[in-house]
Amino acid sequence: MQCFVSPMQPSDIDEIIALCRRVYPSSPPWTAAQLLSHLEIFAEGQQVARTAEGALAGMSASLIVRWDAYDALGTWRDFTSGGTFRNHDPSSGRTLYGAEIMVDPTVQGSGVGSALYRARRELAETLGLLRIRAGARLAGYGAVHEQLTPWDYVLDVVSDRRRDPTLSFQLSRGFHVFDVVHGYLEHDPASRGWAALIQWVNPAVATQSDYGVADPRLVPFMARSPACLSGEGLPSGADGTG
Repeated sequence: MQCFVSPMQPSDIDEIIALCRRVYPSSPPWTAAQLLSHLEIFAEGQQVARTAEGALAGMSASLIVRWDAYDALGTWRDFTSGGTFRNHDPSSGRTLYGAEIMVDPTVQGSGVGSALYRARRELAETLGLLRIRAGARLAGYGAVHEQLTPWDYVLDVVSDRRRDPTLSFQLSRGFHVFDVVHGYLEHDPASRGWAALIQWVNPAVATQSDYGVADPRLVPFMARSPACLSGEGLPSGADGTG
């Protein structure tokens, strides 16, 4: 399906809230105040995807953070200042934090998500940022939580033994897992609050000092792409790069 990605506008807000309700029926949607805050603070990081007919097909929301100013195992609310993006830090941050990408359920699998991820990566490259990081909710974990630990589930997904609706797609877009956290999202029974922290490192600006040792359980899978072995994959989560 042909779709077009463009900057979010205030006129998109009502449609985005309706989309959020369709995608996450059990979770509170973005509020108009939050979405207007995003536009005021970092308009470049807010994008929408529309079909050739003009229907809203998806959206993405991002901000720039200095990663080592946070607990690496923090929650979505920590990294987004409660969803307001008032912690946006373009002066010292080098990480584009992916707060949201959602696609209308009726058009999932038709290339909308890929278009939004491509636009986000292009933004990171244009701004000369070191990386993109985000939390990948483990959408399929709730169904198997009695049989598998979260780490076992993630290792199954990264080794292609199991497919997760969210994480598998993000891995196919060049992201890699560097940790697993609990309590990342509230009101998300499908994941039971578990998420994989994922990253894409920008090879155009990364230097040797930006690469380090990942969690040992992930090294066999991350080694497929040296650019994913960021020093911030260390359990401490702080390497001074921001």
